[in-house]
Amino acid sequence: MSDKSKSAATAADVRQFTVGSDDDGIRLDRWFKRHLEGTSFTTVAKWARTGQLRIDGARATPGDRLVAGQVLRVPPAEPVHVDAPKPKLRDRTPLTPDEESFIQELVIHKDAQAIVINKPPGLATQGGTKTTEHVDGLLDGLCFESEGRPKLVHRLDKDTSGALLVARNARAAGHFAKAFSSRTARKVYWALIVGVPDIFDGMIELPIGKQPGSGGEKMHVDEENGSPSRTRYRVIERAGNRAAWVELQPLTGRTHQLRVHMNAIGHPIVGDGKYGGAASFLTGGVSRKMHLHARRIRIDHPDGGQIDVRADLPPHFAESLKLLGFDEKLGDAMVLDEVKFSETPEGKRRAAAAIAKSRRQERKGERRGRQRQ
Repeated sequence: MSDKSKSAATAADVRQFTVGSDDDGIRLDRWFKRHLEGTSFTTVAKWARTGQLRIDGARATPGDRLVAGQVLRVPPAEPVHVDAPKPKLRDRTPLTPDEESFIQELVIHKDAQAIVINKPPGLATQGGTKTTEHVDGLLDGLCFESEGRPKLVHRLDKDTSGALLVARNARAAGHFAKAFSSRTARKVYWALIVGVPDIFDGMIELPIGKQPGSGGEKMHVDEENGSPSRTRYRVIERAGNRAAWVELQPLTGRTHQLRVHMNAIGHPIVGDGKYGGAASFLTGGVSRKMHLHARRIRIDHPDGGQIDVRADLPPHFAESLKLLGFDEKLGDAMVLDEVKFSETPEGKRRAAAAIAKSRRQERKGERRGRQRQ
């Protein structure tokens, strides 16, 4: 083959990937571990050094943080020579019988392409600094009759419970990743919030970005540099003016989006001390755990049709509903494809006033913190 023909073949084999909402904010090298795990860090670094690895056309480095919607240009996979020794796979400690039993008992849906588990609160989706127990480390227990190891395709915060989808093979993982990035997948959450919104059925549209000084661990509303973020909410029931049970549907997939948005309008999620501080806790025996639950996930199936699964509430959330006098049977009324929302000028004015009040409370809390130091 001529040099010209080789160049043409190489150009044709260049791969392009659109960053999904569940990869928003992760490092580029972490993205490769998640989606192209056969690609070594050395190869990624070489591609970056030679300008072959690009984000939206600009040269990229392994430490760059990704933003949902960006397009990655990735060179063709390097050929594997028959005589070359196979790279040594990282050894994983085999799961104990108790670990296998634990993860399998969480399964609420299983077919040839997908598994859905009901993740309990307190269990991280993936590992990290000082996080050794997580769903990713238990996936060997979900192989069942399949030879391949399942793959994560989206995440839930450690303290958020509920439906978590896992792909059973690479083809299914690619299909589901595309569904999340193209916004065809639908997720419905239940939450208990402090206070009651003035508008019972509305949309929150506030851009979200990383909060300076938090090391990327905390997000906040950032009108100037934040990424567009939209959350639809509906009040299911209220307990006077004390609290409300709400249904939330994220229409974008920003990190901590639901928690940031609800706190921004002055109604933090019960138990979310990270964003709501002391104001996020209720008295009267209501659990101090986070009350945010991924109730339902609906997504197109790779083989046709849909996966549509609901996850039961964790015990602390169910008990809080009873304590507040709420009827759990009233919860599943959302029409996922509904597009009409309550966005009157008065509603927007009240939302802006609530955001301003929340920010004043944050600044007041910061001043008190400095005085105690």
